[in-house]
Amino acid sequence: MSSSLSIVVPCYNEETSIANFIQSVEASIPNIIHDYLFVDDGSSDNTLAEIKNWQAKFPEQIHYLSFSRNFGKEAAIYAGLTHAQGDYVVLMDADLQDPPSLLTEMYHILTTSSYDCVGTRRSDRQGEPAIRSYFSKKFYQIINRLAQVKIVPGARDYRMMTRQMVDAVLEMTEANRFSKGLFAWVGFDTYYLSYDNIARQSGQTSWSFTALLSYALDGITAFSTIPLLWSSLLGFILFVLSILLGLFFLIRTLVFGNPTSGWTSLIVVILFVSGSQLFFLGIIGKYLSHIYLEVKNRPLYLVKESDLKFKNQYRKQR
Repeated sequence: MSSSLSIVVPCYNEETSIANFIQSVEASIPNIIHDYLFVDDGSSDNTLAEIKNWQAKFPEQIHYLSFSRNFGKEAAIYAGLTHAQGDYVVLMDADLQDPPSLLTEMYHILTTSSYDCVGTRRSDRQGEPAIRSYFSKKFYQIINRLAQVKIVPGARDYRMMTRQMVDAVLEMTEANRFSKGLFAWVGFDTYYLSYDNIARQSGQTSWSFTALLSYALDGITAFSTIPLLWSSLLGFILFVLSILLGLFFLIRTLVFGNPTSGWTSLIVVILFVSGSQLFFLGIIGKYLSHIYLEVKNRPLYLVKESDLKFKNQYRKQR
C-alpha cells in the first residue's frame, strides 16, 4: 500500500504564485499519492480566493486554512503540521524557491531508508543582496556557537518528515517558535539535499532585513542562555576592575597627593559602563519578553475559515 504525502504550504500574499506552484508540483510527483494544505496567513491580496478556486476544482486533494489575521510564518507552519493527515509531511513555500523537482528524491529516501527527515539547504545565495548573505552566514556561525543544537548553514524550512517526527515537533507548543531550531532539537535522523539558490518566480518577499534580524535574535534567545552568562560575566569583570581602580587611586593619592583627574577618562568609563548596562538589559528584556508571551498562553493562531472539519481550532493543545 502506498503511503500518502501531505504538502503544507504557508502563504502570505502569494496570489500570483499559487497556480504555478500547483502545476509544478503536479508535474514533479505524478506517481505519489498526495494532498495540499494551504495555510493563508491573513493575506491582504486575493491569495485565499485563488486557493478556494483550486479547492473547488479538486476538493478531495486541496484543502486550506485561513487565519483571522497575519500571525506569522511560524504559526502557519504549526497549523499546517497540526492538520496535515499524510503519512509523510513536507513543508514548502509557494514562491517556487523550494524546487518541486526534489520531492521525488526526498520521498524515495524516506520510504527506503531509516531516515526520519529529508531537509534541504542552499549551497549558495546567488541573487541575494550581499549584505543579507553576509549577515545570514554570520547568523549560522553565531547560533551554532551559542545554541545547544546545531543548525546546518543554509538550511531551509523545506523538508519532508515522517509522521513520527511531525508528532514530536507538535509536542512543543511554545509561543516563541523558531522552526529550524525545533527541527534540530527533536533529533531524529536527517538527510540533507543541497541545491543552488532559486529566485522567486513571482511576487515579492515579505521578509525585510529588519524582520530577518528580529527572527534571528528570536532564534538565538530561544535556544541559548549564553548571552545571559555574558552579561553576568561582564558585570563581574567591571566589579573587579572598579575595586582595583579604587585601590590604585587610593594608593596614588596617599603617595603623590590628589592631583586633578582628567575628565576624558571619566567620561569614557561612564559611557562604557552605562552602555554595557543598557545593552545587557536589552538582552535580559528579550528573555523576559519570551516569558511574558508564554505565560499568557494565547493561541498561536485563530482560524477564520477552512474547508476542514475539526474541533478546538482556536486553541493550541497543552
